[in-house]
Amino acid sequence: MNRRAWGACRRAALAAAMVCAAWQAFGEPVVRGQLVIDGVPPIPAELTARLNAYQNARSASFAGWLGDAALVATRFGDVSQLHRVDAPLGMRRQLTFGKEPVWNAAVSPNRGASGFIFAKDVGGGEFHQLFWHDLATGAATLLTDGKSRYSGVAWAASGCRFAYTTTERNGVDWDIHVRSLGRADAASGGCGAPSAERSVAVAGRGTGWTTADFAPDETRLLAIQYFSINESRLYEVDLATGALRRLVEGAGVAAIHDARYAADGEEIIFSADLGGEFVGLHRLHRATGAVTSLTPDLPWDVEDFILAPDGGKLAFVANEGGLSKLHVRQLPSMAPLRLPAIPEGIVHSPAFTAKGERLGFVLNRAQAPGDLYAVDFAANTLVRWTASELGGLSAERLVAPELVSYPTFDGRRIPAFVFAPSDGAPHPVLIDIHGGPEGQYRPWFSPTTQFFVNELSFAVVAPNVRGSSGYGKTWLKLDNGYLREDSVRDIGALLDWLAQREDLDASRVAVMGGSYGGYMVLASLAHFGGRLRAGIDRVGISNFVTFLTTTQGYRRDLRRAEYGDERDPEMRAFLERISPLNQVERMTKPLFISQGLNDPRVPASESAQMVAALKQQGVPVWYVVARDEGHGFRKKANRDYQLAAAALFLQRQVLN
Repeated sequence: MNRRAWGACRRAALAAAMVCAAWQAFGEPVVRGQLVIDGVPPIPAELTARLNAYQNARSASFAGWLGDAALVATRFGDVSQLHRVDAPLGMRRQLTFGKEPVWNAAVSPNRGASGFIFAKDVGGGEFHQLFWHDLATGAATLLTDGKSRYSGVAWAASGCRFAYTTTERNGVDWDIHVRSLGRADAASGGCGAPSAERSVAVAGRGTGWTTADFAPDETRLLAIQYFSINESRLYEVDLATGALRRLVEGAGVAAIHDARYAADGEEIIFSADLGGEFVGLHRLHRATGAVTSLTPDLPWDVEDFILAPDGGKLAFVANEGGLSKLHVRQLPSMAPLRLPAIPEGIVHSPAFTAKGERLGFVLNRAQAPGDLYAVDFAANTLVRWTASELGGLSAERLVAPELVSYPTFDGRRIPAFVFAPSDGAPHPVLIDIHGGPEGQYRPWFSPTTQFFVNELSFAVVAPNVRGSSGYGKTWLKLDNGYLREDSVRDIGALLDWLAQREDLDASRVAVMGGSYGGYMVLASLAHFGGRLRAGIDRVGISNFVTFLTTTQGYRRDLRRAEYGDERDPEMRAFLERISPLNQVERMTKPLFISQGLNDPRVPASESAQMVAALKQQGVPVWYVVARDEGHGFRKKANRDYQLAAAALFLQRQVLN
């Protein structure tokens, strides 16, 4: 092992010890920037040149309105940062700078606010810290302790108080704190810099807490405690006493996703799967506890909603089979407002302006990057605010997916998106499996997918196997606990279906996925290796027992609710039996494995132990570890290399 790589290992965190051991025992890795590379051949210059245009495409996300200006996040350089846009299609003025990506911010609802709060971590470790950005000076001030985990900022309507969750007390429990901004000028309604003083609203009550909304008079706070994808509870917190009052208590087990106070503070609008398969919108009357459905006829999940600051409008987004439908209703009548035509795609991050005259949101499409758009209600027009660059790609070459479904072993049908070249020839297939497992593949703009289709002539097939969200809570529960391998059987059924399509070559199939999708890659190679050519595993789970005992403590119980509790002897035996690490003798096909060294979700040891076991079996493995990344690669230089290596891997293992 070369001296530079071994030195990097010695300086690594304890969780990465197995990574170092695997290299010491088996390989001569190469260090390239923050990447440690084992078994990957040099990337040909021709492949790098073909990738360049795809790697330079970018999208924008929306963080909120700064008065009449928009706050967006996009990448110029290596990582995403926050930018201000003062007018539709106006110049983007960068506000945050640094080596770590900034993806989101919490903008004060007060037009007189002098700044905003944003979050960032170090090296992908997800111990996010909160920073106050002063718009006048451009200075960023650390608000938090620099080592604990902080998330979920919610502002009060005055813009002078905010709440957030933190693990700073013991590293495991999620407490809720409330802080104030000193009022600088009561006449103008402005707020000063954040105070160091904070009060504890909720403490010592476990994990999974998030802040939702302040009451209009700021005496109460809505908070949600998440136990699993199928169960969460809504509480109202008395900020003077800290007393918790559980809301919607008589509805049984339900998944409550979000909640907002109505304008009078006496009604609460919330999203939940009460009394049905899908997440709908409901209205709770605080005084009586009565609950009324606001979307009784909607056969899809409501995935996001927002109220205008004056309480007069409600906007929500429905997930219709992976695509989005935006709705805006007048309150309290729920009468629909007429909207301009919105192109088919995925809508997210809606936010009203302070006066409610515009609604901004991101529209992302398979054939176009995500960009900020706004509905102007007075003119009933859709206005584009940002135009993200395609990096030299031709928009005409970008491929739209076909939505299909295929039969599986128990008679159900599995929805899947198919991106295929247009020439109709039998194409090699790359199966792309989402993570979660409660995730859902949706047809986002993906330069990676477009490269595989346009440059390598792969058909990319992305199934939403059982356990995926978006198709009702029965579907969501079909892979829980002892049913885990039924989702793997859905991949076997997909292989059967591929063989029936004349435009797909079932003899040249690879499988790719990240996180839980990485487990699905490994499990598919163990169960169906004779029908696959290769696999690409990104930050995947190799053994459920070691994963559950080493994932960060603040999320361990949340994952036990999905996979099972490894402390129970019967469940532990089952988890060991189905874990790919214990089926490695059945795995013979080449693997490309990539991992962030600082991953708090799926620790680096999960990939390292898989690499060591495969090498012991003589299975070819390409292995890339990023020392400055966590659960996936977020920095451009690392992502560029990862994609180039994956493309070369597919060329050699599937196309040749």
